[in-house]
Amino acid sequence: MGKTEPDSVRVMQFAKWPEAGKVKTRLMPELGAEGAMDAHVRLSLAVLENLVASGYDVRFLWDRPLDTAPSAALPIIERLEDFGVGQSWQQGDMLGERMTRALASGLEEVGKAVIVGSDCPSVDADYVRQAVAALDDVDVVLGPSDDGGYVLIGARKLAPRMLADVAWGTDQALRQTCDRLTKAGLSFAVLPEKWDVDEPADWRRFVGQPAG
Repeated sequence: MGKTEPDSVRVMQFAKWPEAGKVKTRLMPELGAEGAMDAHVRLSLAVLENLVASGYDVRFLWDRPLDTAPSAALPIIERLEDFGVGQSWQQGDMLGERMTRALASGLEEVGKAVIVGSDCPSVDADYVRQAVAALDDVDVVLGPSDDGGYVLIGARKLAPRMLADVAWGTDQALRQTCDRLTKAGLSFAVLPEKWDVDEPADWRRFVGQPAG
């Protein structure tokens, strides 16, 4: 895995602004709106720690621009500043468009670009390095989640609409993405399965073990 220079890779963390009632809604029946928001912040920080530990250039992309950040976002913003991680925002309406645009923006400046979601604390630094190494041999790399989606996507080459019309948030997301990539003529690799935090059982799994 030592073939890739750190400055030739960009790792991007996707995150929603922490707003009560708008994040981790499937945790709300157990944690309440404020508790789910706090869980979102905790998860975002755990993922950020893992990504920074990879040694690559990390960027943090909020879901939209805001004139004033919510007060709940301050712990994240402070940690970003401590790490020297730049902040921006995602562009596009659908998740597939947002990811494709982010990857394209990264590939304008570096040879490999990777995206990880803020609800994926199982993606540790070694897993990110494994994804980057896979891109020596393929155009796209996917890190599958145990619910049929994926926790990571990386690319060194893109195709128009390669993530279009994917049923995001369903157990078909990974399979459909693989189909789109095949039709687009892109080679890809699938890494070992990881898990993300969507349901209360996922949250209990996260808090029951050390983060990172």
